[in-house]
Amino acid sequence: MNGANLYASGFGRTRGDVLLSGAVYAAVAAVVGLSGWLLYDLLSHGLGPLSMTFLTAEVEASGRAGGIAPILLSTLLILTVCLLSAVPLGLASAIWLSEYADLSRGLGRAVHHSLDVLAGVPSIVFGLFGNAFFCVYLGLGFSILSGGLTLACMVLPIFIREAEEGLRAVPQSYRLSAAALGFSQTRTLFSILLPAALPGILVGLVLGVGRALAETAALIFTSGYVTRTPESLLDSGRSLSIHIYDLSMNVPGGEANAYASALVLVALLVVINTTASWASARFGLVRRAI
Repeated sequence: MNGANLYASGFGRTRGDVLLSGAVYAAVAAVVGLSGWLLYDLLSHGLGPLSMTFLTAEVEASGRAGGIAPILLSTLLILTVCLLSAVPLGLASAIWLSEYADLSRGLGRAVHHSLDVLAGVPSIVFGLFGNAFFCVYLGLGFSILSGGLTLACMVLPIFIREAEEGLRAVPQSYRLSAAALGFSQTRTLFSILLPAALPGILVGLVLGVGRALAETAALIFTSGYVTRTPESLLDSGRSLSIHIYDLSMNVPGGEANAYASALVLVALLVVINTTASWASARFGLVRRAI
């Protein structure tokens, strides 16, 4: 009988084990219950106004009527700018930190500590920085481009650290085997290390996307507040998170559409998380088959 079966049968369990197990299950039940209550609240209040017209119509009466088509487009454009800026830079930084840098001293140590500090900086600080640098200094103004670049600055610390940990989790034997076969460092990186570290990279990407989609404070100072349809990346645009905040706090009678917009935001997050999990699992199966 293995250890799991021993504990399942109750053999060898002390009162402390029982209490610890009870606390663990209680914590799991609390998390599941809270998630279920949140989802129920969104569904019960948000399903009514939600329809295809709501997703494709223009904003009317400050959001009390109409739909969220311009808001949805602005959100997707901001997220696209954020990812196109953050992913290449973040991945290159993670490769440098995990494969080339000496983290015990010098530049590697400084960058490592800087990422830890930046990951804990409040979003409002990033918003003020984005307004001063992108909007004013670079002359981009309140625009989707300013908002996306500011979000990229916020996402980078999280994405870099997760991608770095994913690369460090690859067994050292992979690198030694590649070297024994005569692989160059570049070929080892792209053919072996990055595919093996893909789950960790995807985790960082999902966490970054979640933070970007839910961000409000930083975008108020950079992407703007208007509800019209953006015609270019230099136009101002309102994200879903700002729209939800405005409807719930500043627009009397906007609660119903705020709930519907929040439901759309949660649905986007679920789709992104599910897609990332599917890609990670599928790639893992393909890699094991090879």
